[in-house]
Amino acid sequence: MSQDAPIHSWPGSYYINSEKRWESGTLSLTRTIVRFISGQSKECLASFRLSRIMEIKMESSSFIFSTLTVLEEGNVKHWFGSLKPNRVVVFNVLEHFWRERLLSPTSEARGAECQPSKGRELISLVAGAQRRLEDTGRVLSHQGEQFDNMMQGLEKIDSDLGVADKLLSELESPSWWPFGKLPWKTQQEAKAEDAAKAAAAISAGKVSSRSKVIASIPAVVSKGGNSDLKPGCLLVLVSSLEVRDTNCHLLHRFERNEIDEIRVHSPYEIAVRQRFIGKPDICYRFLSAKMPEAMSVLEMQYKKKMELTSEYAAFKATPLSSPDKEGTNWNEAGLMQKCQDTELPVEVPAGELSQLQVQALQPSVSQAEAQELKQMLMQLKNLALEAETELERQDEVLDVLTSSTDRATMQIGKHTCRMKRLL
Repeated sequence: MSQDAPIHSWPGSYYINSEKRWESGTLSLTRTIVRFISGQSKECLASFRLSRIMEIKMESSSFIFSTLTVLEEGNVKHWFGSLKPNRVVVFNVLEHFWRERLLSPTSEARGAECQPSKGRELISLVAGAQRRLEDTGRVLSHQGEQFDNMMQGLEKIDSDLGVADKLLSELESPSWWPFGKLPWKTQQEAKAEDAAKAAAAISAGKVSSRSKVIASIPAVVSKGGNSDLKPGCLLVLVSSLEVRDTNCHLLHRFERNEIDEIRVHSPYEIAVRQRFIGKPDICYRFLSAKMPEAMSVLEMQYKKKMELTSEYAAFKATPLSSPDKEGTNWNEAGLMQKCQDTELPVEVPAGELSQLQVQALQPSVSQAEAQELKQMLMQLKNLALEAETELERQDEVLDVLTSSTDRATMQIGKHTCRMKRLL
């Protein structure tokens, strides 16, 4: 990975134990490495992988200065102080990426081997299913537009029938009717109540169908800038984005049509903004190691509202993960250890040992293919949920169309009888 593309960086100081002094510089976090660069000599004073971290703590130096300590394998302790904006923010971000790295330790060991055919076949099958589902979604969208046009036509018919009802009522009862409320007023109020009930039922159905969660990722959340990053989570729903804290309490909900901008600073950091006239905008920043999983869904839902910043170009030019700089020693002892982990037979002929080892070390689906499949399945889930929501909406529209058509037919019959009586 390029050293010029950190996920996040903070100014601060590092304690050089051999010289017993503090050195100012910049602490930066990449996809797999934490490093500290001196501000004067531009020399790398500390560099260690996230997978080698044993503990991250907030401590005090000489009982006065607040510091952040990182314990590395081999009982090597790194001290960082004078961190800006504060050490709590740095602690929250480092701990989040470290814990997510612990949950997926194999992500650093992606090799440059040729891709297995089984993985490519799975990807091809999922891509075909995605194309079919996209075609189905377009057909459903066109069908929904036709239903909407039918609803507009029925509303116009209902409006015309209301005018006809009023005119017939005036012909049947003169304007000097002495018995209180005119009969057509009562009918109009009843119609208004029925329409209000139908609208409330439709809105309740929409709320229930659009509150389904597509993706939920742990993240470090900040409202506004980077000075108050706290642990939380981001929920991607069919019709909105929700910001929640660690106790799953709702902090804010961005409705899909209210989001004005999603700025992508890196594959791991985005900012969601909702603009207002006459009052401050609402903006939340999300920093998460699992953000690439939700990015594919966000690109589908908010394609026209996403904006890639200049910081994103540095990540786009590099792969999602790089091989371990320390390398992997594929010697005989390493192969034997791998073979023990994969439970090879006890008695193996000497000539066939290397072939069995190679077969055991080559998975049917690589990590890169598994990640690609995961993102494609997330997109399929999003398409399926949107199709389900559209189908539920169309079912409700069909019910309204049926009831409106029956009501219009009944009113036309009544008006016909009334006109015959007047004649």
